[in-house]
Amino acid sequence: MMNSFLQSLQDPHLVASFQRYCGLLLQVEERLAGGCSNSHGNASGSQGPVERGNVFKTSECTNGNRRYKTNGSHQYPYGQDKEDSRGMTGCAVKIVMYLGQASKDIIKWPRPLSPPVVKLETRVDAEYGMPSTHAMAATAISFTFLIATMYRYKYSVAFGLLASTVLSALVSLSRLYTGMHTVLDVICGVLITAVLMALTYPFWNILDNFQLTSPLTPIVAIVMPFFMSYTYPALDHYSPTRGDTTIILGVASGCTVGFWMNYQYGRTYEPTGSLPFEIPSITLEVVSLAIARFLIGILVLVATRQVVKTLSLKVLYAWFDIAGHDMEARKRLEIEVPYKFATYSSIGFNATVIVPLLYQLLELL
Repeated sequence: MMNSFLQSLQDPHLVASFQRYCGLLLQVEERLAGGCSNSHGNASGSQGPVERGNVFKTSECTNGNRRYKTNGSHQYPYGQDKEDSRGMTGCAVKIVMYLGQASKDIIKWPRPLSPPVVKLETRVDAEYGMPSTHAMAATAISFTFLIATMYRYKYSVAFGLLASTVLSALVSLSRLYTGMHTVLDVICGVLITAVLMALTYPFWNILDNFQLTSPLTPIVAIVMPFFMSYTYPALDHYSPTRGDTTIILGVASGCTVGFWMNYQYGRTYEPTGSLPFEIPSITLEVVSLAIARFLIGILVLVATRQVVKTLSLKVLYAWFDIAGHDMEARKRLEIEVPYKFATYSSIGFNATVIVPLLYQLLELL
């Protein structure tokens, strides 16, 4: 009974039905006798022009025997305060995302078959699907943000709970809409995150205090995530999951070191006053400051990415005697993990240390 129910939640036709309900129309026309499959051997049709509002995108499959025409639309948002971001970096990103990404390559359940599902994304088609890390991240970030702020700011907890639920649900449903996951993938992602949050919640303050005060923090924050990235479960084919996981852990590592350094020098950027804090009104000045901070932050982080990525790749290519134009070399373990970790840990560090210092220098705080 339970087994048949779980199998029904894995049925790609259930995802296809949801896509049709959302207005994602599918037209199939036979083309060639040969078939096309994804990296796991699943039947996968080539997708012709994908129409979403006024946006057109074309994706081809070399040996495809079908062509699809779809229409529909989707979008996403985000935002937060320094103190609250520590909890999200530690809980939502480090624990939830690593376990979610690694679970995919251990369980090895393929993504929904296409057809009947329409694939609106192709970059991650080589990845496995169980569980949905988008659903995990959305759930963890939404509800961790709620828990971290409900006693710090004056707002309706009921509204916060509703907003967290809606944001988590929208991201989870978007994974069905794009044809990237089965219903079971999404449900398991949400449930796994709920269990992890419940188990780790009693230790949040302890971990937060440790990462801010312990002299071991910089070492632990760099060595452990790098080791976790380097020992990520190996596959018999290349998948972007290892690189994506390294990026996540790299950013978390850099942020942790940044928070530690800020605390050591008394730069915690805490709001002034007594708890709970008032949420400032949205005025023209507040909006202008937000835009200025956003633009400066983006410029610094884009420059950081470009400089560190270029330098780290040059050093690694020279160390392993690899030609600079060999793009395939970036997929090798000894190249991909170090350059991505160095690049994105630098981004995390600059986002939490250099960017706030610039804001202070430019009187944008």
